[in-house]
Amino acid sequence: MKKKELSLLRNDPWLEPFAEAINGRHLDAINKERELTSEAGSLIDFANAYKFFGLHRNPDKTWTFREWAPNATDIYLVGDFSDWQEIERFRLHRGDNGVWELNVGPDAMKDGQLYKMMVHWGNGERGERIPAYATRVVQDENTHLFSAQIWNPEHPYKWKDHDFTPDVRPLLIYECHIGMAQEKEGVGTYVEFRDNILPRIAADGYNAIQIMAIQEHPYYGSFGYHVSNFYAASSRFGTPEELKSLIDRAHSMGIAVIMDIVHSHAVKNENEGLGRLDGSYDLYFYGDSRREHPAWDSLCFDYGKDEVLHFLLSNCKYWLEEYHFDGFRFDGVTSMLYYNHGLGQAFGSYDDYYNGGQDVNAITYLTLANKLIHEINRHAITIAEEMSGMPGLAIPFKDGGIGFDYRMAMGIPDYWIKTLKEKKDEDWHPTSIFWELTNRRSDEKTISYVESHDQALVGDKTVIFRLIDKEMYWHMMIGDDNMTVARGMALHKMIRLVTLSTINGGYLNFMGNEFGHPEWIDFPREGNGWSYKYARRQWDLVDRDDLQYKYLNRFDNAMIELVSHITNFQALPIEKLWEKDDDQILAFKRGNLVFVFNFNPSKSFTDYGILAPAGKYKVVMSTDQSQFGGFDNIDMNVEHFTVPDDLYTPLGKEWLKLYLPARSAQVLRVVKGSGRRKTKKD
Repeated sequence: MKKKELSLLRNDPWLEPFAEAINGRHLDAINKERELTSEAGSLIDFANAYKFFGLHRNPDKTWTFREWAPNATDIYLVGDFSDWQEIERFRLHRGDNGVWELNVGPDAMKDGQLYKMMVHWGNGERGERIPAYATRVVQDENTHLFSAQIWNPEHPYKWKDHDFTPDVRPLLIYECHIGMAQEKEGVGTYVEFRDNILPRIAADGYNAIQIMAIQEHPYYGSFGYHVSNFYAASSRFGTPEELKSLIDRAHSMGIAVIMDIVHSHAVKNENEGLGRLDGSYDLYFYGDSRREHPAWDSLCFDYGKDEVLHFLLSNCKYWLEEYHFDGFRFDGVTSMLYYNHGLGQAFGSYDDYYNGGQDVNAITYLTLANKLIHEINRHAITIAEEMSGMPGLAIPFKDGGIGFDYRMAMGIPDYWIKTLKEKKDEDWHPTSIFWELTNRRSDEKTISYVESHDQALVGDKTVIFRLIDKEMYWHMMIGDDNMTVARGMALHKMIRLVTLSTINGGYLNFMGNEFGHPEWIDFPREGNGWSYKYARRQWDLVDRDDLQYKYLNRFDNAMIELVSHITNFQALPIEKLWEKDDDQILAFKRGNLVFVFNFNPSKSFTDYGILAPAGKYKVVMSTDQSQFGGFDNIDMNVEHFTVPDDLYTPLGKEWLKLYLPARSAQVLRVVKGSGRRKTKKD
């Protein structure tokens, strides 16, 4: 019987020379799953490490604690219950395969107490360690040291979101950070986000939030990307119950909650993290030159160890089941895929993806993680933050892919920043813009975006700040006719509309950028005097009636509403109608909508002809509307009828003639077809 060819190979003939590698990675995942589930029976049953390891209260109220630490020679639990001393009652016993266990009575410890492990290893060395599976980790305000905390509330959180199913067609993501989401100069909380920010997001029309920095991390300024405790929701924002309440509230508003999960590396810290949990260097990480990430000052997981797969796969299941997250955006996927972490590599041809530099163990892990996540929740959302463009990343496993639902279109924000930095307005070419926004694999869905948190970090600038810069400090008042501000606002709207209107999967916006949040993001650090001034969101700017930020916010609301009311907008074919670089005009059609852009900085066009399907059109939205800070140069009440042309009418196209003001965009809806019946001559 002939072996069935994977769809990935069948749909892309250019991959044929690499069929052996693609079939090989597919088979690797099948074999590893078979190996891991030989006893458990399924991936779901295998991914139960957090139910076995860590501290648990048993049905009879006794306590059991377990840790995998094969290099340890002795382990004690120390904490409030032992006056932080090593006592025999809390000494663990070594079992098989390097698993240590402790069983104590009901009164040995109680909810809220702090604890750590005191781990001993060869040569008489020892060190305090936080358990790998700790589900609650807190920092002492005075010493700034972290400890695990017993968290076993008498009344567990009662969920209200039964049978929540995200409606994400298209997926419209509001990327956010709990700590910096508030106006105050300080750290925001889960409760403040739930009560103050979720209503804003719902009003803005986004149907998903992507939350950063959930997994506990010792350094706040790492943006949550140097994780120390993979099973602990960051306590600096509140309690586990408060995070669950936030997610529950989001679900009640129809908003899916995606977690920004970090499985690509871990913090180097040994007292807080997994660095040398049992004194060895290679427990969870590589023990050789690959141990430390050359660019991130962090540690790299050894995905070839079954115990590491057990830890990470169980981590995916834990966040889905314990906190009801609706999926994950996997950070740093490029770094995982390649032995060189993708550093300094151009990825100019398919050879670069199959040259032997791929980490087959990491690829197997990502494949199994996606398979597990979708087995737990078939509606779950997985997104890969990946910049190399490896084919098949966002294709189902059964078709030969790695199984992500979406991949981040990371080239798009780079394109916009490069354009703003290097090109004069008159050199913006519609052919280049359209190609960048639509150049993607037809079989993979992407998340398009103008800017995420990455573009707003210190050393960079948000798009609005690149456009307007210091003029934002003095000329954002309504009635202040500043040309720099007018240009910036016009292009800000156009850039966002053309990016959103060309999506083939989803769209992402970082919180505050929808209204043009000024300046950058800078977390408190020694270099800025530990200030929170730039680690917050200035919501008062958009709330004030005397400032122009509200115009940008209204426009964002309008374009989000436009596409969200069209089911599967992202799947509609994009038909290019017109592009002319010397005029700087771009027009394309999706469904019954026609999007027309005039990027020309100085030239407006009267009766500009665009070839479009014959019929009647009406403008439904324009960047130039006064409610969006425009000048109302486009008459929203005029109905546009296409003009016949003997050359094009038989082909179903006629001339749609429009007034196109400089630096403006408009969206028209086909109100009625021409009704013209084709003749034999046609």
